[in-house]
Amino acid sequence: MVRKASIIELACWLQSPPGITLLAWEQAEIDRAVSDLFGFHALQLGLAELEALRANRMPHRWVACDSLHQSGSLPLPPLDARLAPLLTMPAGHALRCDFDALPFPSQSLDLVVLPHTLELTRDPHDTLREVERVLMPEGRVVIVGFNPASLWGLRQSAGRLRQRLGGAGPLFLPSAGEFIGYGRVRDWLRLLGFEVERGRFGLWRLPLRSERGLARLAWMESAGAHVWPRLGAVYMVEAVKRVRGMRLLGLDRRRLRASQASPAVVANRAAAAREIFQMLERETDD
Repeated sequence: MVRKASIIELACWLQSPPGITLLAWEQAEIDRAVSDLFGFHALQLGLAELEALRANRMPHRWVACDSLHQSGSLPLPPLDARLAPLLTMPAGHALRCDFDALPFPSQSLDLVVLPHTLELTRDPHDTLREVERVLMPEGRVVIVGFNPASLWGLRQSAGRLRQRLGGAGPLFLPSAGEFIGYGRVRDWLRLLGFEVERGRFGLWRLPLRSERGLARLAWMESAGAHVWPRLGAVYMVEAVKRVRGMRLLGLDRRRLRASQASPAVVANRAAAAREIFQMLERETDD
């Protein structure tokens, strides 16, 4: 379960200069990721302040939280001009539920978005298994999380070490939750039968708190994407649920056709052989 204090802390941090910078990247990337995904039912798990489904065209959309608390709207970046017509779609319906027991039938959703959800849940494995259960075959999941193997993650680890040694001072990132590495998320998805289609990173700037300092380091984004691409402060993973058994049905059907055709071929060959033997016997008698 996402703790109420964790939600408040993350939502408040997202209103700080580094949080606003991170939120702009996440909102833009999620908008692009979900805008071309079609189906009927989409779900956002957690962080209702971020509009993860605003650019999606599915008619039925839900935003699920496991707490009644909401910190209000966040300073979201505007929607890309090419996606602006999608804002005419009605807003998604909000519901409250446990993330490890979603109130949806198995194989009923086409898309699930998890913005920092795995980091704050009581058990990220159970949450991901529940997502796999409710997704339809070929359904998609989009996961966003902090990258512990980044400059931002290193500053967070140094802050935790300082606090354990008795030092003072706040952490750079929200203290609640456990940051899950990009590689671990990919491994968990593969174990559940997902096929990872795309992974991307963002925010290679130095972990500064001031808005002016972050703005001056904007040039590091293009440089970091080419020089150290996996060291971005945040990552996004897009995966598709594959059901291998569905593909085997086609193979079995072809094998069945082959097995049904084989007796006819053998029977024809046997009849031809009998005719040849009968002709040889008649010639011998003559």
